[in-house]
Amino acid sequence: MIDLNKKIEIGSLTLDFPFFLAPMAGVTDYAYRVIAKEFGAGIVYSEFVSAHGIIRKNEKTLKMIEFSNFERPIGIQIFGDTPEVMEKAARLVYDQFKPDLIDINYGCPVPKVTKKGAGSAALKDLCLMEDITAAVVESVKEVPVTVKMRAGWNSENIVSTDAGVKLEKIGIKAITLHPRTTVQMYRGKADWSLIKELKENVKIPVIGNGDIQTIEDIEKMFSLTKCDGIMIGRAALGNPWFFTQIKKYMKNEDFNEISLNERLDVCNKHLDLLVQTHGEVVGTNNMRKHFGWYFKGFKHASGLRKKLVLVKNYSEMKDILSNIRH
Repeated sequence: MIDLNKKIEIGSLTLDFPFFLAPMAGVTDYAYRVIAKEFGAGIVYSEFVSAHGIIRKNEKTLKMIEFSNFERPIGIQIFGDTPEVMEKAARLVYDQFKPDLIDINYGCPVPKVTKKGAGSAALKDLCLMEDITAAVVESVKEVPVTVKMRAGWNSENIVSTDAGVKLEKIGIKAITLHPRTTVQMYRGKADWSLIKELKENVKIPVIGNGDIQTIEDIEKMFSLTKCDGIMIGRAALGNPWFFTQIKKYMKNEDFNEISLNERLDVCNKHLDLLVQTHGEVVGTNNMRKHFGWYFKGFKHASGLRKKLVLVKNYSEMKDILSNIRH
């Protein structure tokens, strides 16, 4: 049974529900963060944001950082390839937006990021990782700085425990570990034993991430790794109710299956928030992938998803959602 009194302290920040919505590119924008918060996520994160874009004050980049007070506590996740750029970016993020924490991305395995030496490429050069981390910690002493990282570049170079010990000494306040390598991308199995090993070697909170799909997975991760919190990524796609389900389970309350009408209500809200934030064209385009996730596994879901993906504009999307309501 998940501990009802389980709290997590990240620097000056105390969370009484240690379940995090993972930062996901193209997913955890303002619209989805608001919805995840409504369903109980303990903390949410921005999509990962380029430090270079931040210091150039790129309008699109800065818009990705904007958030409302309702989303607090919120972390802004940044990535970059040099201490100087990351230091300036972190300072600007804090001065302009005042998030509750700043998270450094050492986990993104996507080649367009790693080729520039950012994301999980830092796992190949722990000296650079230390320099970048120290620069960010020094730059923003007002808020906790945390890290999300992978296990290593490949199976021959697993560095998560070594890196974690170094990061703690520098002043990082919590580490989220996704125990796959960069080379694995999202294939194969996450090696939870590495989360356990990291937890045994540092005193700061360790947040487990990877292969969480069910309540049973959460129980297993806590039991096997003794981690302090859990970050939920793909299991939350089209399923913000997962956070409510966890809360109900912790209180030994029943969780009823989500009805089609409940899904339609959230889809309508999500679509409206996206259009309000991004405008009709970008908002409706962004919503298409979410429809696929929201209606996955439902009877006649493939036909419905196809209709919603092919539809031309916002009003037609709203019509389809209205016509399938029971």
